[in-house]
Amino acid sequence: MAEARAHSERSSHHRLLLILAVALLSAVLLLPVATASAAVAVAAAEGDGENRSAAQWATGKDEGELAAEREAAGGGSVVEDDFAGGFGSLDSMLQWAIGNSDPGRLKEEAADVQKLSEDELLKRRVEIKELMEKLKMPSDADLMKITIADLNNSSISLEDRQRALQELLILVEPIDNANDLDKIGGLVALIQDLNNANEEIRTTSAWILGKASQNNALVQSQILGYGALSRLVKMGYSTSAEEAAKAMYAISALIRDNVNGQEAFRLERGSAMLQHMLASDSTDVRLQKKAVFLVTDLADFQLNSGNSGLAFLSERVFLKLMVDMLSRFDLDLQEKVLLAIRSLLNLPSTDATDLESCDFNSVLYRLGVQLEELPSEEQKEYAGEVDALRREVQTLFQQKLKQVRTTATLAL
Repeated sequence: MAEARAHSERSSHHRLLLILAVALLSAVLLLPVATASAAVAVAAAEGDGENRSAAQWATGKDEGELAAEREAAGGGSVVEDDFAGGFGSLDSMLQWAIGNSDPGRLKEEAADVQKLSEDELLKRRVEIKELMEKLKMPSDADLMKITIADLNNSSISLEDRQRALQELLILVEPIDNANDLDKIGGLVALIQDLNNANEEIRTTSAWILGKASQNNALVQSQILGYGALSRLVKMGYSTSAEEAAKAMYAISALIRDNVNGQEAFRLERGSAMLQHMLASDSTDVRLQKKAVFLVTDLADFQLNSGNSGLAFLSERVFLKLMVDMLSRFDLDLQEKVLLAIRSLLNLPSTDATDLESCDFNSVLYRLGVQLEELPSEEQKEYAGEVDALRREVQTLFQQKLKQVRTTATLAL
């Protein structure tokens, strides 16, 4: 569905550029406006009747309303803006239009133009300028304002709301757009939709918040300031694997490399949510992998930053959950768990004797046997890599356990 929509958008974009090019060529040669209008009609017909401009991407507003909004906002003419799709200027668009036109037809039209009076020429210029203004390409900021206006419209249909969210999901990818999201009311609208009665709306809203805050300290701070983390943690308990996964995605993006975010996660009892995901056999394995990856990320951040605000990472009950997950028959999950345990072992706060009490040595031994017995040659290669990691973790565990015992002996 997403690919089909992207194809449709690209096709509409190409038709719009074709219209603009024909209009520009008409302006330069001062062709009869009927010729330009005919070109527009042909291009629209090729689009199976789809002649809405990009400015109507996510809304039911008609062209007149959008034109009025652009005029009120002080929007410049199309000449003042850069063109998308490879045309950096009007000159480059003109060259393209000339190169894709019939020379004979152009010569005939040029001869006709020379017969026009001064008043007729002026009238044609005005008509063509109006046509180009109507076909002006909106900026990302304009499109974001349209989608957010839809989200703030309580009477909009569920289908239109979801379409607006899907479009905003694409628009927030550039960091500049993500940074502008709060200025135009986007974050508030999205956070409100985390409480929407519709699961798909909640899920997509969390997805957008995660994408906008990915490696973006400014947006992380803004979302945390609105208190959205509390609602996202609650969504992590959802029985819907998709909703919980997108909530986990947003949480991970919000608190990654962010001390304030991790403190908020602790205060919202995010550790309980993680334990819920890791302990339940009914939890989707993809969600468990996301949870384990977050554990690794948090442990690595604590190790590299010297911050020790997440004491739950070294608690025995949490370590036991991690060790138990090594018994699940999923190579990718087992590899991620081993990586997480390696990071946890590197934390000064992790007590190796707690892992010993979880029968960690025996679990590692059984995992080694399991990896040796995998029948598939393709699996054997991957299993060899996982087994190398298993041996590394086992060595690290033994070294840390030895240190603990040596320290205990010296203390006697």
